[in-house]
Amino acid sequence: MKAQRAVIIALYVVAMFMVSIDGTIVNVLLPTIAVEFGVTPGATNGINIGYLVSIAVALPAAGYLSNRYGVKRMYVLSVSLFTLASLLCGLAGSLQALILARVLQGLAGGIITPVSMTLLFRTFSPPERQNLSRSLVLPIAFAPAIGPLVGGLFSEYLSWNWAFFINIPFGIIIVLIGLFALTEFEIFKAPFDTKGYMLIALGLPLLMLTLSLIASDGVSITVVFCAIVGVFLLSQFYVYERKIKEPLLDVRLYEQPLFLSSSLVAMCSMGALMGMLYLFPLMYQYAYSASALESSLITFTEALGLMVASRLLPRTSKHFGMLYTVRLGLIGTVMIFCCIAILGPSANPWLLRGLMFAVGICLGHSVIGSQLSAFHHVAKSQMSKATTLYNMLNRVGAAVGIALVATTLTVSGRYFSEILSYQYALVATVVLLLAGLGCSLFAKEQETILKGEKA
Repeated sequence: MKAQRAVIIALYVVAMFMVSIDGTIVNVLLPTIAVEFGVTPGATNGINIGYLVSIAVALPAAGYLSNRYGVKRMYVLSVSLFTLASLLCGLAGSLQALILARVLQGLAGGIITPVSMTLLFRTFSPPERQNLSRSLVLPIAFAPAIGPLVGGLFSEYLSWNWAFFINIPFGIIIVLIGLFALTEFEIFKAPFDTKGYMLIALGLPLLMLTLSLIASDGVSITVVFCAIVGVFLLSQFYVYERKIKEPLLDVRLYEQPLFLSSSLVAMCSMGALMGMLYLFPLMYQYAYSASALESSLITFTEALGLMVASRLLPRTSKHFGMLYTVRLGLIGTVMIFCCIAILGPSANPWLLRGLMFAVGICLGHSVIGSQLSAFHHVAKSQMSKATTLYNMLNRVGAAVGIALVATTLTVSGRYFSEILSYQYALVATVVLLLAGLGCSLFAKEQETILKGEKA
């Protein structure tokens, strides 16, 4: 039994790590890819947009698929597809082929994320999950932070293709382990909600596309149209899902204050983290004409801070209670982000590394704590749908963070110097952190639970 649990933890970490790092590793390689394929840098946007949109299409169906066909089966299938797509990405001989392979990769990644969380949370009880904090932090927040560093190393010493080839040996190993070491969970059969899926499979990608276009091109008629249609479809989806007996996603889970508040805190925290990871390398490279590798060595210390946070969380949550631990983490991150914005990239590099390390410690408490809290009351039969809802908000939060930073950077650049516009854009991420802090203030049920756990 212990061996089985250890295998599940390892499979969760490696699979989620692959998906998470793939969201940021490509960013620093886009200029190199543009040169190799003989296109403008703007033309490479499809590499990320295709990935994000395909994830948004696959995510809503992940809960149904794992309930209907089995968590083990969908885990192995999705990781196999992700590994194959990674091979196709690395072998792509044109930009169009690379974008198509990224779409396939996104479809697999959209299923891996909630299914991996279901695998973990259906195995371990709520009290046991606090001791898993070191495993939870690796793929959630550590991987996006080291993505630019790994991408920079490949760009400097190998080639961009290795950013995708690196997934292949890991993918093969975890597929083989999953096939022979995992046992299937109970299957919950239910009819497929076709209408609900069509509404969200169109609405969510349109919303993600809107945020991506805002980040790259600013506001336009096309962006406004996509936003209006996307929001309308998602609102119709929410209304419809509340009415039917067997919904695709049980949005009634949002009626649980603990699940809703924790999901929103996680969404805001992830938005602030991804916005900072997107902005700071640009700001640092502008100030020092630094390479992608040099700037990633600054942000990398944030990942080390997250590792420390994963070890501290069980102790701090016992001392303060999980709710106050999450709040203190958000408050600490707000203060540090403001310091980084005021100091700017001209500060001593080691001071910046120290501040990034502190960001990892504070934000790590908020990210891991909110995830542990979100699934505290969720029944095993609802776990697949709950993890899907949670991950959908996380994806939207990441896109919102990048879009908010990019838009602030563009607008402030019209009125202020370039360095000031970068600093104001970093302050914009503070807005997301404050929003997350506000959401945590309404978690009365969470406060009651975690006072009991503290005792």
